[in-house]
Formats: sequence, C-alpha cells, structure tokens
Amino acid sequence: MKKLILGIFTVALFTSSSPSNYETFSKNNRENDKEWESLFDGKSLNGWHRYNLRGIKPIWTAKKGVLTFDPSLRPNGDYGHDIVTDKMFKSFQLSIEWNISEGGNSGIFWGVQEGAGNNRPYSTGPEIQVLDNENFEANRWHKAPALYDLKPLRRIKYNKYGEWNHLVLKVDHNKNIGSITFNGQKVYDFPLYGPEWDTMVSRSKFNGDSYFENLTPEHSFFTYAPFFGKFKTGSIGLQDHGHTVRYRNIKIRKL
Repeated sequence: MKKLILGIFTVALFTSSSPSNYETFSKNNRENDKEWESLFDGKSLNGWHRYNLRGIKPIWTAKKGVLTFDPSLRPNGDYGHDIVTDKMFKSFQLSIEWNISEGGNSGIFWGVQEGAGNNRPYSTGPEIQVLDNENFEANRWHKAPALYDLKPLRRIKYNKYGEWNHLVLKVDHNKNIGSITFNGQKVYDFPLYGPEWDTMVSRSKFNGDSYFENLTPEHSFFTYAPFFGKFKTGSIGLQDHGHTVRYRNIKIRKL
C-alpha cells in the first residue's frame, strides 16, 4: 500500500501543471506594476482600429480574455483587416501570447505608420512572424518567431498549432537594439537602424532600390515599401493573413 501511495504521489507530481512561460514572465517582471500598460482589456477592441480605417468589423472578436481573428466571419471579398493600436510607441517591451490554427499564418508589427502610400502595416512596420511552423511551408527567415525576412532563426522551443506561445519583443531606440525572447528562450538581438540594419533590409524583400540583384530563393517576393523600418515611433499591429489566430495577455512597458 505504501508503494502504491508513493507511486500515485509521484505521478501526480510530474503530471501537475507547471507555471506557463507567461506566468513566469509576469512574476519575474512584476507585470502588475503601474509601469506595464495593457493593450487589450479582454472584452472589447477598445484602443485598436482597422489599419488606415476607423473601427473594426466583427471578424475580430474579444471574449473571455482572448482576441480572435476568424476569417470565416469575413464578408465576401472583404480583405485587409489588419488592426493597429490607437497609441504609438517608440522604445518599449511588448509581452504577448499567440495561438495559431493548423497551417495558419499571422504577424505582429511595430513602428507602423498609417497614411497615403502605406497600404499595409508591413509598408512601414517590421514584423515578428506568427506561424504554424510544422504545417506552413516556410524557410528559416520566415518561421515563427523570426524577424520576418530580415534575420534567420536557429532552433527554438516552439509550441505547435492550437497551443499558446509567448513572445517578448524589446525595441530600444536609445541603445539601437531589438531583441526577441520566445517561450522563455532568448532568440536573438538585432539593430534598429544604422549600417547593419540597412544591410539586412537591402537583402530582403523590402529593398526597393536594387531588388532584382539581391533577391534569393529565401527572399523571392518583392514588396514595394520605401518607408519600411524608417520610423522610430509607430503603432503595434496584428495581421490578417487569412487564417484563424488568437492573442491574449497583450501588455507593453515603455523604456
């Protein structure tokens, strides 16, 4: 009997739920302190609007702490439901969880500027990839959570579609450094401006000057974006890429 009880205790110990990456991050970073600002209240789309437009159509829904994009709710032929924050940010730390559908694709932008000539958030804002890495064909420049088309990934801890992943994006223009931390693992640092940044952009799909000479199999789709990455201040954006995606616990801390 003692051995049976001990065995049951051991199983319970190893099958009990452990704190999530987000819970650990919250505890370590005092996320309830006043220095953190919630960008999503869990029940409404207050503080967000459709890129270059007013309001948000019900293709985006907020319920029980989860912000969901559901393309099945899209009116026929009605595309381009990327959303951005009403507020703009310069140097910050962003904490966000995402859950992608099978074969799904989305993205998280920063430094987004709206206006004439900027037809999509990626016209100005760099992107952190949100992707079902297992079922969406992509190379290491385009898998989650890469700095999309600018810096390739090494192997990272990734939770499959239908499960939550936690991204921490740091953008510090004072020190000219950005960084990505994913599910508690440091992915990499990257510059935000200067010669190294210019080189990264020049070999990407966002290079508008000499893209014919620079395109490679990894960067094979040209995007005309002459103002890409040019702004230090801008909105945070979430992408409509035609697949169901969920976000929660969206918080930001100004640096």
